[in-house]
Amino acid sequence: MTTSLDRDAEGAQSIPMLANPSLLLIATGALVGINFPLGKLAGDAGISPILWAMIPSLGVAVILFPALAARRALRAPERKVVRFAIFGGIVSFVIPNVILYAVIPHAGAGYMGLMFAQSPVFTLAFSAVLGLRTPGRLGLAGIAVGLVGAAIVSLTRGTAADAPEPIWIAAGFAVPVALAVGNVYRSMAWPENVSPDVLAFWSHGAALFGFLALLLAVEGTVPAASLAAAPEAALAQALAAAAAFPLFFRLQRIGGAVLLSQIGYVAAAVGLVVATILLGERYGWETWAGALVIAAGIALTVLAQRRS
Repeated sequence: MTTSLDRDAEGAQSIPMLANPSLLLIATGALVGINFPLGKLAGDAGISPILWAMIPSLGVAVILFPALAARRALRAPERKVVRFAIFGGIVSFVIPNVILYAVIPHAGAGYMGLMFAQSPVFTLAFSAVLGLRTPGRLGLAGIAVGLVGAAIVSLTRGTAADAPEPIWIAAGFAVPVALAVGNVYRSMAWPENVSPDVLAFWSHGAALFGFLALLLAVEGTVPAASLAAAPEAALAQALAAAAAFPLFFRLQRIGGAVLLSQIGYVAAAVGLVVATILLGERYGWETWAGALVIAAGIALTVLAQRRS
């Protein structure tokens, strides 16, 4: 009998990128990085941060459902998959995304992209404590260099003339902590013989219900009509997420939690560039120097993957 995991393996063989951790890292990080400037557009349009944070999960669920159904890869999930989806979906997608899109209008898309980039350090620390797989010396060097770059950008942004209030800078740090908890949990609780695409679908499906419950509890309604203020951005957000998260879950399965977390470095660099080009955000040369240091960290990570 052919399982969804068998079909996933066959697909990975036919598309080499799906089995290459370095390419998955860059592609996933780039797609995630698009979310930051899109979130700034949504904030400027007055769209609820909770509603906007829900768009990626909605896009993943809606677009993956027919694809998985056509492959006959969907069936009633087992208890371990339900548990994985609920906890992983809430911690990985609901909590950090709500904070992310609430803070972006105050701190800027580029800055929050760089907060997102702090997750490798927390993921590495949690993984080491729990005895999970950690990278070798070159991989650790990549994480360290990336962290230095992210710290440079954070410090230069925090001391700029138009710096956000300290409370928003502090709130931004909750994002990488939640992401790290989710990264480590998924590695520890990953169900055997279940396709990454299936796990992406159920995790975002669970997150979708979490967002809906949060919207009803906080706002008393689902203000879907407000998306008319930025329809193109909403569509781009949904499509980018639908493309990113099947790759995201494949990267986790192949590379582990620590490598996955380094999409934050790629996303930070992409978010900074896109926010500058499309949104007109301005950063000093020190910030761009930090971004170059982040790029060096990414290069070391890719080199470490090739050597392994």
